[in-house]
Amino acid sequence: MNVVDTQSDAARIDVRDPTRTGDPAESSTVAPWPSPRQAWYAVVIFSLALAINFLDRGILTLLIPPIKRDLHLSDTQVSLLIGFAFVIFYLIVGLPIARLVDTRSRRLIIGTGLAIWSVMTGVCGLARTFWELFAARVGVGVGEACNGPATFSMMADLFPPEKLSRAIAVLNFGFVLGTGCALLLGGAVVQYVSSLPPIVLPGIGVMHAWQITFMLVGIPGLLVAMLFTTVLEPVRRAHGSFSAKAAPAPPVEPSQRGPSLQSLPVRTVVRFMWDNRATYGPMFLGLAMNVILAFGVQAWVPTFFYRQYGWTMAQAGWATGIVLVLTAPFGLMAGSFLSEWLNRRGYVDADLRVTLIGIVVAIPLSIAFPLMPSGKLAVALLGVQFFINMLLPGPQNAALQIITPSEMRGQVTAFFLFIFNVVGFGFGPTFVALLTDHVFKSDALLRDSLATTAAIMGPLAAISIWSGLKAYGRSVVRARSWTR
Repeated sequence: MNVVDTQSDAARIDVRDPTRTGDPAESSTVAPWPSPRQAWYAVVIFSLALAINFLDRGILTLLIPPIKRDLHLSDTQVSLLIGFAFVIFYLIVGLPIARLVDTRSRRLIIGTGLAIWSVMTGVCGLARTFWELFAARVGVGVGEACNGPATFSMMADLFPPEKLSRAIAVLNFGFVLGTGCALLLGGAVVQYVSSLPPIVLPGIGVMHAWQITFMLVGIPGLLVAMLFTTVLEPVRRAHGSFSAKAAPAPPVEPSQRGPSLQSLPVRTVVRFMWDNRATYGPMFLGLAMNVILAFGVQAWVPTFFYRQYGWTMAQAGWATGIVLVLTAPFGLMAGSFLSEWLNRRGYVDADLRVTLIGIVVAIPLSIAFPLMPSGKLAVALLGVQFFINMLLPGPQNAALQIITPSEMRGQVTAFFLFIFNVVGFGFGPTFVALLTDHVFKSDALLRDSLATTAAIMGPLAAISIWSGLKAYGRSVVRARSWTR
């Protein structure tokens, strides 16, 4: 079986690409790209789904104190609810769903997943014990298993490579909206339901305020799920150099009847990634380390302000939510503009280079913000950190899609998200909690846990990404030779 050669001409390919002459997508022998109206409409719906995803996964961070109190939990147990419980579903069925992404209707996969995780968010409100809440959070994790691979696979077929970074940056407005809503609206909902008289449901009993909050935030996702019936399923493109036996069947529009695409065997995908390990390895490892820092800190930020400065959870949610909404969108667009600027100057590694810049600049900010003497200073520094962190989502996700053949994008993205979520999101909150419970041994020293996490994970992430820059540049040059 022929696999893309990863070693030939390695010494002759520089980070800059002076030989670039045009966009392969302009060839008259390939299908035209979807219209801008269709493509950007899909991005809007993807952004809404992403917003619901982060609202449902992030609302728990505002409910830590009452859940700890009512269920008698430690920080470590809470961290498992935030992270590991959320990603355990991905451990079980992430790859099988990704294989469906490479062969079946991607919009149907996203819409179905969105409906399921929204229902499971509401089910979190019925939990009475740690294990009941853990099981419900496992169900919420269906969102990442369905949403991530399918969304990024579709994005790469909706936009030409040179426009993909900006499109993904706009997509991540959904992340800002979802995280901001989890903080802003979540804080308001928590405050509102806390002021209500006790609510008794037949067969269930008295409902705590945090349980009612889960039930309320699960509703919007059901509405957004229905919008996926209006999204275009684009033609698959950007096939790699595989033998006829291994290659998938020609693209089939979902409205057309006929045989479905054949999924590439997992061993073929694994072999491709192994042959390109100099590119994928540092990228996956570096981004995993960075997300341990990013999500580990994000999960504990409201609780940090609650413990360190005596703020209420609603105050912490409003302050950090406002700062996030005001700074993150500018960071997202700045990251995509910087990537496009570097690309125009001939840097074929532009997307990964911007990712490295963002990680390096964010390290001192991540260490300093929890050590500030006042809450206002901490929020101000956190705002700058939000801006820098948001340089990354567009370029880092575009970087992966550009170097991966279309017929295996779902599975490669699933491998990436497996590491990204299981190592990063799954372990990040627990890494901070373990430092608090077993190293500093005091809830009051959460600030030291956050600063220590940044001091360890930030440099490791930067070193890993830096070590893979040259190999990534070679992979981009090879990818430009594929039929699009």
